[in-house]
Amino acid sequence: MALILYCIAGLFLPLFPFSMLFNALYARLGNPVVRSLLLLCWPQIGMAVVSTYDMTVPGWVLGWGLLTSLLYALRALALREVALWTSFVGTSAWALLWVLLGNEVTLLQLQFFSFGISVPLILMALLSAGLEKRFGAAYLGLYGGLAQSIPRFAGILVVVVLAIVATPLFPTFFAMLYMMLKAISAAPLVAVGVACVWLLWSWAGARLLQGLIVGPMRVATPDLSQAALWSYIAVLGALTIAGVYSSGGVI
Repeated sequence: MALILYCIAGLFLPLFPFSMLFNALYARLGNPVVRSLLLLCWPQIGMAVVSTYDMTVPGWVLGWGLLTSLLYALRALALREVALWTSFVGTSAWALLWVLLGNEVTLLQLQFFSFGISVPLILMALLSAGLEKRFGAAYLGLYGGLAQSIPRFAGILVVVVLAIVATPLFPTFFAMLYMMLKAISAAPLVAVGVACVWLLWSWAGARLLQGLIVGPMRVATPDLSQAALWSYIAVLGALTIAGVYSSGGVI
């Protein structure tokens, strides 16, 4: 029974190979609103399973989650499609929630960290849809120079990627820092694994921005509207405030 529960939870707090279901669904469901709901609700279902059955996290499950996270972080380095990049980095981040579960965090803390991970991914899903609307596809290297052609869009894209890859002041940064501090004395190898995931995310984010932002302008296309720009700024500002607020329980 316990193994079945771990497998069910592993669908939503992704453990490989169960993690393939989420990525297949995300790729098939092209509507940005549906994708946003999927990014928001998917890990919450997993946490509901864990909390309902009061599941503990043995070392082998924690290690399974860490290896899953490393696998998807490494895979994100080679991806050229922005939508898949988003789902793979999301899968990598959610798999790390098993490390938090293994360190006896409260459900409220876990939900906070989960929302901090999911919200930037939702913004990325919306930006990816914006690229598809403007250019017909969202692939690295297919077009470049967004910083020149659509500077407002490019600026928001840069900040959203920074939020996803756990740059300081965003909630994901403090979630990663919390994991590192908890693991460094009790399980140094786990701390090393988390640090490797973090490094791979940063590398994948740099490659994404290099493939979209830099270079000469190739295509002229409408930029973000003022309303959309301020909506993104408001959400990112709220994320930053939430990250700073959460730092009190980490540092």
